[in-house]
Amino acid sequence: MENIYGKKLTELEDYFEKIGDKKFKALQLYEWIYKKRIASFDDMSNIKKETLMTLKRDFNFDILQIMSRLDDKDVHKYLFNLKDNNKIEAVLMKHDYGNSLCISTQVGCNMGCSFCESGRLKKVRNLETYEMVLQILEVEADLKIRISHVVLMGIGEPFDNYDNVLDFIKIINNGRGIDIGARHITISTCGVIPKIKKFMDEDMQVNLAISLHAPNQELRSKLMPIAQAYNLKDLITIIKEYINKTNRRVTFEYIMLKGINDSETNAIELAKLLKGINCYVNLIPYNETSHIEYQKSSQEQILKFYDILKKNKINVTIRREFGSKVMAACGQLRSLYKEEQ
Repeated sequence: MENIYGKKLTELEDYFEKIGDKKFKALQLYEWIYKKRIASFDDMSNIKKETLMTLKRDFNFDILQIMSRLDDKDVHKYLFNLKDNNKIEAVLMKHDYGNSLCISTQVGCNMGCSFCESGRLKKVRNLETYEMVLQILEVEADLKIRISHVVLMGIGEPFDNYDNVLDFIKIINNGRGIDIGARHITISTCGVIPKIKKFMDEDMQVNLAISLHAPNQELRSKLMPIAQAYNLKDLITIIKEYINKTNRRVTFEYIMLKGINDSETNAIELAKLLKGINCYVNLIPYNETSHIEYQKSSQEQILKFYDILKKNKINVTIRREFGSKVMAACGQLRSLYKEEQ
């Protein structure tokens, strides 16, 4: 029996034809699930009894269990229990432009970035499509809000769960489904080059963000093991290719680590690396944790770094700090739960 929240509209259309029913029933089903938000086949009044019996046989409405919710200013951090008792986290952030949910795509992460709490737990498994969709539905139901933006920046490397992530995007982007605009969806990757190359052919208008965090190969290799598999020079080449093909601007995420990657020399090097690329840089003040020794760059140093990029005509922003009091900030997911264990 499959979870209904993991099915794309096209898959349900095929399903209805297979059971000898009309294709348009899939649209009716999507209306009930995502517009009316029912959680039982018995509540679907315009679908005949025989069809409902077949649907009950083949699909379930199993949900994720909310184990806890921690609240900070404009932030709500959720701990979910999965069917197999693995745990994941998601973070709701309230911005002036809408409500943004940072979702997880894997249980654990194999990328092993030295500054990130989430990667201290090695990958256990990929999340199923429905487990990603339900992070949105359950947060919306709990807070009685509409989520307008989704970022795949929680636990896990999205491109390491490529097929399920693409199905997830197709479900939440569908106008008959959750109906989140493609340009309000952002995939963040450490730089899995073969998957970036594959993704540029998908003809999706979603945003792509690259976790960069260093201006040269030597430093990036020390911070991010993936750089040993995929060279920075090759990564920049594929990003240029991606921009040329999709005509989409790319974001480079850059965590500011005191005395590691935040010097004026690093800023100049980064400006040279990104010169002429249609991108912007998101400088992220580091969120310190009890397990990792890196420290946050001073505000003064972050502003110096920012100014150098600006003077070199690089579009740059400094990310607003969110949720550090409840360990919900960038790079901190899963740490508080594991600490309490």
